[in-house]
Amino acid sequence: MKSVVIERPGDLQIQERPLPLPEAGEVRVKVQYASICGSDVHIWHGHNPFARYPRTIGHEFFGLIDAVGDGVDRARIGERVAVDPVVSCGHCYPCSIGRPNVCKELQVIGVHRDGGFSEYALAPAANAWRLPESIPDTLASLVEPFTIAANITAFLQPQPDDVALIYGAGPMGLTAIQVLKGVYGVKTVIVADRITERLTLALNNGADRALNNSEIPLAEQLDGVQPTLIIDAACHPSILAEAAALASPAGRIGLLGFSGEPCAITQQSLTSKELSLFTSRLNSNRFPQVIAWIEQGLIEPEKLVTHTLPLSQIEQAMTLFEKDPRSCCKVILKVS
Repeated sequence: MKSVVIERPGDLQIQERPLPLPEAGEVRVKVQYASICGSDVHIWHGHNPFARYPRTIGHEFFGLIDAVGDGVDRARIGERVAVDPVVSCGHCYPCSIGRPNVCKELQVIGVHRDGGFSEYALAPAANAWRLPESIPDTLASLVEPFTIAANITAFLQPQPDDVALIYGAGPMGLTAIQVLKGVYGVKTVIVADRITERLTLALNNGADRALNNSEIPLAEQLDGVQPTLIIDAACHPSILAEAAALASPAGRIGLLGFSGEPCAITQQSLTSKELSLFTSRLNSNRFPQVIAWIEQGLIEPEKLVTHTLPLSQIEQAMTLFEKDPRSCCKVILKVS
């Protein structure tokens, strides 16, 4: 089978690898479509501290179950499935309280174990979620990105009368817009970004206001409006301090970033307003929720897709995703 392998940072190859056999409790997925995430690019360049090399990347993927290991019902062969990349132990403290995404023994498919940029991939049977026919093959890999928005909003508990501010109109920011508007009915969603074309995408995905903060500070553009809910989907360490300054008293701030750089913020800026700060990593069993949202038409994954390329053009696809944020949002890879 053909697999996209990062042998070492900077060394991306398409390799011919042996067909994997599912172990007990696993399924093998014949991958149909996969989509590119920023973390895939980070692994390519050696900027993901969790990756181990060599690694077949890809954690957003969809396909058909074509083989099962011991203990898995053979009737599952042929199922259309989206794969949750979060693999947990099931018995540590985080797992026991329903947060397997921060399991003490966490493994992420495509990061710690081989992923879905391959003609075939293995996954625990419990991680392979059957999809209704109403979700087309071409969009099925996008269930996973929406679980990121599902996870952070579950902490933030948006309300219709919230004034929401989202930093960043990349894929994470756009999924957050759709979830806030389509699922929670938030009436006012403001998005800040420094790329005009991304701001246009934000409006097309449901944002009510799109602000370019490349030259004029957000405080000036908000003109006294104090957001009650803020999501940092740009993932820059400087944002938290500004978010705390802009937030309404009793506001909620959600962080999705993974930067190792220090962030300067005072306790006073948080406690004086009694702000609530939430962090979110990956997703905690959000796949059924997102599948239902798509089936009900509450979110529209197709609005994120700008390019579709074959797996054979993986380096071109990854470079496009990384280098051309003006024209590119989500890139779908046709695997087979």
